[in-house]
Amino acid sequence: MLSERILLAYDGSEQARRALAFAVALAKLSGARLGVVSVVPVHAGRMALDPWDDAKVHTSELREARDLIVAAGITPTLHEPFGDIAEAIVRTAEDGGYDHIVMGSRHLGLFDRILRGSVSEAVVTESSAKVTIVH
Repeated sequence: MLSERILLAYDGSEQARRALAFAVALAKLSGARLGVVSVVPVHAGRMALDPWDDAKVHTSELREARDLIVAAGITPTLHEPFGDIAEAIVRTAEDGGYDHIVMGSRHLGLFDRILRGSVSEAVVTESSAKVTIVH
């Protein structure tokens, strides 16, 4: 079954750029619509927003992704939610009717996975959509 609506999780990293290339190729192959999500993280505690990772950063990432995708001949839908990154990706996919999520893998080590958790692992676990993790 080919995808009809693909959501690309994008953070500007090299892994995200590889995921973008994959998502564009898949969208062209299947004729799917393509959306891009860049989540502004909100952390519990004293400071809700991460001062090094604010809305301006994510707006810039979305523009970068949009420009690359438009250059490939596709007009994407852009999403910039706030919240827990994995939860926001899953929620955006569900709310937008996306049937496929594409994202890069950061190759976290065991310590980082235990300490911070893996966004891709959480998305795979929580999403009802197909999930492709690009390495």
